[in-house]
Amino acid sequence: MMGAALSRWTMAYFAVALACLLGAQAMMVMGLGYPATAVEDPQTLILVHTVTIGWLSLLMCGALFQFVPVLVAQPLIGAGMVLPALVSLLAGLVSLLAGFLQLSGDLETGLPFLPVAGILLPLGFGLAVVVLGRTLLRGRPLPLPARFVAAGLVCLVATAAIGVLFALLLSGLDVLGAEVDWVGEVLPLHVTAGFGGWLTMTAIGVSYRLLPMFMLSPDKERITGKAVLWSSCSALALVLVVVPLERALGGPGIAWHAACLAMLVAVVFYGVDLVFFYRHRKRRNIELNSRSAIGAFAALYLSVALLVGLVATGTLGQNSAALIYLVAFGWLSGLGLSQLYKIVPFLTWLECYGPVMGRKPTPRVQDLVVEKRDMPWFALYFAGVLAGTIALLAGMPDLFRLAALATLCATVALVVEMVLVRRLFNVSVASRLPEGTSRPRLFLSSAR
Repeated sequence: MMGAALSRWTMAYFAVALACLLGAQAMMVMGLGYPATAVEDPQTLILVHTVTIGWLSLLMCGALFQFVPVLVAQPLIGAGMVLPALVSLLAGLVSLLAGFLQLSGDLETGLPFLPVAGILLPLGFGLAVVVLGRTLLRGRPLPLPARFVAAGLVCLVATAAIGVLFALLLSGLDVLGAEVDWVGEVLPLHVTAGFGGWLTMTAIGVSYRLLPMFMLSPDKERITGKAVLWSSCSALALVLVVVPLERALGGPGIAWHAACLAMLVAVVFYGVDLVFFYRHRKRRNIELNSRSAIGAFAALYLSVALLVGLVATGTLGQNSAALIYLVAFGWLSGLGLSQLYKIVPFLTWLECYGPVMGRKPTPRVQDLVVEKRDMPWFALYFAGVLAGTIALLAGMPDLFRLAALATLCATVALVVEMVLVRRLFNVSVASRLPEGTSRPRLFLSSAR
């Protein structure tokens, strides 16, 4: 990693993603979207896509542009498409949200926002997939974390394709015919490909690289990691391909049960690897990013337990929003925030002090943050997510808004900390800028 080139636009991706997260949390505090309105209400659609596209997907893309070259020890191929991808995704997201406002009647205009979003979003994701896919192909044979990322990119393509079909449907063009049950059959595929495939597979792959790197744990490929990969891919293939075919052909319905079994195998072996990373670390004192990531992993396993309980009691349909909230804000957002707390200082240190490393005295990466000051914010964030999940399960919208306020306050504090990191605020004045260094820009990394 020390010799890797810095991705010029990664910080811009992170900044936009964090702005979308804050916007989504503010919407929940104000009572916009579910549970104040129905799941299918345009306000809820705005909230959901601000989180999934604006926050989580831009976060993943920004991180992958930096770390995929590290995973495969190859330079990023097609780096000139990274900025156009960001512009297309932002324009597509704005068009999509404007289209939802048209559906609700809050925006009266004849502009075809949804069809435009159906062009711009696939274009932006397509550019990202091309850049990352070509880089991965150059690095074959792929190490284990890169194989997770490759599987996630395949699911991203599937998610975007289904999203285009939904955009066309909401625009008044039923491309698959009226006999298709969009809400009951197609929407679960969209959610599974997005949350279970693109976001979760990529998050797992990144964790297989970042946890050993930041905790100095053994990173040699283990049979358990391969079991996680193949079990996860099998579960996704069963849900996205075999289950719909089985339903269409009137089959016995065993594919769903096989997918659940494969998913359980994956999470069990993933847990084994997580314990291995933490127990065999060479860095005795666990830094805050790795400690707070434990909250995200706990949310992941709580999500699995909740899913099993809801399926066993036959209440998955009415409580699916609580499950999705726990996955989106506990597992994925929790992991994202915890790792950003390390990634932003790490990249800032490389950008500022890397050029003089070994020639001038420099601060440590840990000196760019103040962990004791920030630890309570992670605790508040995960407590708020847990309280919000309970509130959704109990049907208590006022409690949910209060819990969302807790997560918003915690996120604001963490975002402020990341801004202070970029400005080198926590570094003593005497060692802040040795000769030959310069203060990093807030949203743009200097290539070196």
